[in-house]
Amino acid sequence: MNENKTTLEVIAPTVEEAIDKGLSEMGLSKDDVEIEVLDEGKRNIFHFATRQARIRLTVKDPNRSIYNGSASNQSVQQPLVEETLKEVKQIPAPETVQEKISFEQQVAKEVTLELLEKMGVKAGVSVGFAETEADEKPVISVNIEGEDLSFLIGRKAETLNALQYLLSLIVAHKLDHWVPIQVDVQHYRTRRENELRKLARRAADQVEKTGRKQVLEPMPPNERRIVHMALRENAKVYTESTGEEPYRKVSVYPAEDQKQS
Repeated sequence: MNENKTTLEVIAPTVEEAIDKGLSEMGLSKDDVEIEVLDEGKRNIFHFATRQARIRLTVKDPNRSIYNGSASNQSVQQPLVEETLKEVKQIPAPETVQEKISFEQQVAKEVTLELLEKMGVKAGVSVGFAETEADEKPVISVNIEGEDLSFLIGRKAETLNALQYLLSLIVAHKLDHWVPIQVDVQHYRTRRENELRKLARRAADQVEKTGRKQVLEPMPPNERRIVHMALRENAKVYTESTGEEPYRKVSVYPAEDQKQS
């Protein structure tokens, strides 16, 4: 930051944290700056930021001496789960492959139960393996069962995905290595996968009958992958993902179109 700099934009989980970080970076107090909130951010039920807050600090007196720092308009960010990981201790893992996998499952289960307890949620947890391709690394499945747990799923599984992300980070920190984990609530993902496979087959049938492409609804990457995999062995059609996130979708085409292109 040079002497001519009079503004600083800061990103942090909350507006208050962004202001504190900006003032610390500039070496000023609130009385020395004008504060403009550009984005208040958004948080989920776990109180983690799904969208960071963003503010702009403008020095009232352009001749005021401020600290030197990094380049202008620096974005100051804080890991989403910093507070969660502070007291998590690493655990040495067993040596054999089978023991290691079983141990990872047990850790995933214990972390999930602890997380649910802190949230005040009464539920049972079972672990196993998610369905994957033969050449893919095993993915630990964690299924949460209980009464009226729809709030853990959320709109378009946004809350469920946030829970999965948080759990994966904590487990990785405990084990000191990354472990693929898929979290499900009352087998929601299993039901959704079955629905997507049926949807994919219906779309393929329509393409075969009409000779025209079918465009499915926008889906997140993991759901688009299910559709692609469901039709991978169908020689009469092919699939492509088109569009930009979060409106990216799967299109199903007649196989003849691919041969002609």
